[in-house]
Amino acid sequence: MNYDLVIIGGGPAGLAAATAAWEDGCRSICIVERDRELGGILNQCIHNGFGLHYFKEELTGPEYAGRFIELLRSTGVDVRLDAMVLEVTAQKQVHIVSAAAGYEVLEARAVILAMGCRERTRGAISIPGTRPAGVFTAGTAQRYMNIEGYMVGRRVVILGSGDIGLIMARRMTLEGAKVLCCVEVMPYSGGLTRNIVQCLNDFDIPLYLSHTITDIQGRDRVERVVVSQVGPDRRPIPGTEMTFDCDTVLLSVGLIPENELSRAAGIQMDPRTNGPVVYENMETSIPGVFACGNVLHVHDLVDFVTAEAARAGRAAAALCAGGPPAASRVLELKNGAVVGYTVPQRIHLDADFQAAEVFFRVRAVCGRSRITVTDGIGRRLASFSRERLAPGEMEHIRLPRALLNSAQGAITVSIEEEKP
Repeated sequence: MNYDLVIIGGGPAGLAAATAAWEDGCRSICIVERDRELGGILNQCIHNGFGLHYFKEELTGPEYAGRFIELLRSTGVDVRLDAMVLEVTAQKQVHIVSAAAGYEVLEARAVILAMGCRERTRGAISIPGTRPAGVFTAGTAQRYMNIEGYMVGRRVVILGSGDIGLIMARRMTLEGAKVLCCVEVMPYSGGLTRNIVQCLNDFDIPLYLSHTITDIQGRDRVERVVVSQVGPDRRPIPGTEMTFDCDTVLLSVGLIPENELSRAAGIQMDPRTNGPVVYENMETSIPGVFACGNVLHVHDLVDFVTAEAARAGRAAAALCAGGPPAASRVLELKNGAVVGYTVPQRIHLDADFQAAEVFFRVRAVCGRSRITVTDGIGRRLASFSRERLAPGEMEHIRLPRALLNSAQGAITVSIEEEKP
């Protein structure tokens, strides 16, 4: 079957991309979603705080997804649910399988990758100890509680201070569990400041920075965990052990973009983000294949996912409408001091845009700082002031076309912390 645009993933990124492409005139769109319903991870995020940027109001995750699902119902977008994508080729053939239609190959003029991300597990971080029941990733526990209706434990220790873990600390407490502590191996939190305040501080849940779990004990079910302080090398310090009697361990130790399909297609990947290398319009190294959302880089806010996916949807619609091919002049973006990565990594200087949206994360907590943008000869093109920067919060700057056109060579985004 042939479509102009095939979108892989029906979560917030896929929904926003489809909506934007339809609004820009693309009338042959198919969303392929492996779950039984649209919405992705938002369906289990029953807390509020979504939509403040995009809808200018506070919504729960299902409400936010519902807004886009309703918009989609007013379009002619074809939706394949409970369908698994097996392969995406460089020729934009999407191989899928489902109980309803069996094995199919969808031919597309453009493809948008919106597969999201997955959680790191206990095996990925090699926590020592026995292998009892009661060890969950935070997202799995969230699904059990909010969708399946199961209480996963009563006395809980959370490893990692990612946003899902922080939110689950509050959720478990509200359901009557005792969250003993949240343990973070880094000297700073990995989550948003507002989640630290609302989910830990407001419930008097201690956060142990520069600590990690060094042993999980129990036979059939978790009985206790040992927590140790770590040094600057992230190694446990002997003699600092604390033992917590608990029946549950939740892991919030990072997210991994789901890019098996991307790699198999031969798309160039960025080892810093574990996602595809993209241009300012979200196009990957394969012309006509775009990427957006958490499959590209892990976001803090779904509103930013929506804006990024809409950009990909509009670009895909323009390509399907016979828009001009990609321009030849390309500007490369690099990460400088303290910056972990930039998205996009490349910009078409002749493309139709007023300003390039650049997202990045820092590698360390910084006080009052300046974000500096320099070109290949060391000339400062722009600077932006920030009161505070932290790895748990994604940063965003806009670079006008005139600034980019004046650059000589690649441009570098760096952080200069101001001395007190």
